[in-house]
Amino acid sequence: MGALSLRLPSFTSLSSAAAAVPRYQFCRRLLLPLRPLSAANFSVQSSIVEKEVATPPPEVERSSSPKPKIQQEKDRVITPRSQDFNAWYLDIIANAELADYGPVRGTMVIRPYGYAIWEAIQDYLNVKFKETGHSNMYFPQLIPYSFIEKEASHVEGFSPELALVTIGGGKELEEKLVVRPTSETIVNHMFTQWIHSYRDLPLMINQWVNVTRWEMRTKPFVRTLEFLWQEGHTAHATPEEAEKEALQMIDMYTKFSFEQAAIPVIPGRKSKVETFAGAAKTYTIEAMMGDRKALQAGTSHNLGQNFSRAFGTQFTDENGQRQHVWQTSWAISTRFVGGIIMTHGDDAGLMLPPNLAPIQVIVVPIWKKADERSGVLDAAATVKETLQAAGIRVKLDDSEQRTPGWKFNFWEMKGVPLRIEIGPRDVSSGSVVVSRRDIPGKQGKVFGISMESSTLVAYVKGKLEEVQSALLEKATSFRDSNIVDVCSYDELKEAIAQGKWARGPWSASDKEELKVKEETGATIRCFPFDQPQGTKTCLMTGNPADEVAIFAKSY
Repeated sequence: MGALSLRLPSFTSLSSAAAAVPRYQFCRRLLLPLRPLSAANFSVQSSIVEKEVATPPPEVERSSSPKPKIQQEKDRVITPRSQDFNAWYLDIIANAELADYGPVRGTMVIRPYGYAIWEAIQDYLNVKFKETGHSNMYFPQLIPYSFIEKEASHVEGFSPELALVTIGGGKELEEKLVVRPTSETIVNHMFTQWIHSYRDLPLMINQWVNVTRWEMRTKPFVRTLEFLWQEGHTAHATPEEAEKEALQMIDMYTKFSFEQAAIPVIPGRKSKVETFAGAAKTYTIEAMMGDRKALQAGTSHNLGQNFSRAFGTQFTDENGQRQHVWQTSWAISTRFVGGIIMTHGDDAGLMLPPNLAPIQVIVVPIWKKADERSGVLDAAATVKETLQAAGIRVKLDDSEQRTPGWKFNFWEMKGVPLRIEIGPRDVSSGSVVVSRRDIPGKQGKVFGISMESSTLVAYVKGKLEEVQSALLEKATSFRDSNIVDVCSYDELKEAIAQGKWARGPWSASDKEELKVKEETGATIRCFPFDQPQGTKTCLMTGNPADEVAIFAKSY
């Protein structure tokens, strides 16, 4: 096979998902309604010094001999979150065995445990996509450069981040090829061949693929040279249908964030400055991370007719007239895994919402004497089989190379929501001890839970639901306590300087929006769907404003 030569010339992530904004007031004048909820080698040139990822402890089952205790502790060191958030984040990724550095700077290898979280995201969304009439398919990774050039704002927005193939089979290519950064162009090329009549519409597809964007400052999961995502693309006969589709998908992402990831995102519309290159409107879900930075966790774009006009994607309507189709595109990526880490994790490691946790329950048998071993292991195996039969994702850690205490710490660091402990006394009493990951120490531990099948299953399922709800409640409280309502530019600057989000009326120009970014480092994250009633005055100009916007620093 001939070698491929890449010429490497940033592309804001298309990936990103509506948090209900609590009741609040602006300048004691505006009462806002509550909308009810449904339901690496990574870049060393980053301005943030990223700590080298230490080698994590081996899998419990693979250990052939126990290490000295001091070495075991060293393996599991996690920098305190309050001390260095970035180092904490990288320590968790390493020690929880989520990902490792790839041989090319800015790339990562997603390890099985990290990929299992991504699979849980896929499993949920795939069902929802198909329920709403979308079909999965696949488009090529290599795209002719001329396709990118057809839509002017698209090429302007993306060209700094493109990876280009210029040599194939040992020869200079007649036309350079773009390694897929997103697929609007190639999708339109094919839609033009498939769509002829109004009877061919709507056309609604999705693909699960990798994309490449040549980022100069990278962070595992959050911003990497290559990442995984789903990207949906639809074509419609009317602008109303396209708008309905774009809003339907951002609502789907919102529900996923709340109900599965326990992340209270705020949904809304992007400003013109922040709109996806080539889109008429961009809708987003914005999540507050543990360091109070915003993460664009999912996006949905109403593309209007921008791409269909550039590519000549037309259909004959019911009156026999030729019309350009109206389109959408929407995506969530592996960036969401980073969002889960940074929203819920603590100094002990990961804290996974049960609905997405690869392992929901870890069973740890405990014995000291040889004659206790078989009875404890038999009881532990029975508990595992009982829970597994009930559809609970459970693992039995019956390895004998590590102490129970080491196992407790290890699986807490991996973010497993519940731990079941079984010792000789528990076997005698026919009960188990259950500990919650989200409530540390004795406070989160309950003794004497019966091993009887129906009782145990009901208790465990109930506790998993409690953990899921508690994580969402805690994240929502954190979010709400770090959003400041502002009425002036000085108040906005003060809020951003304190590391908080600023929310206030806005009707100023693109130039003034860019001024805010230059002077504070914050951008408009969105104009939330939940908006206040009554008159509003722009915090920057003093002119009337129809909407409030949220400003924050972001990833």
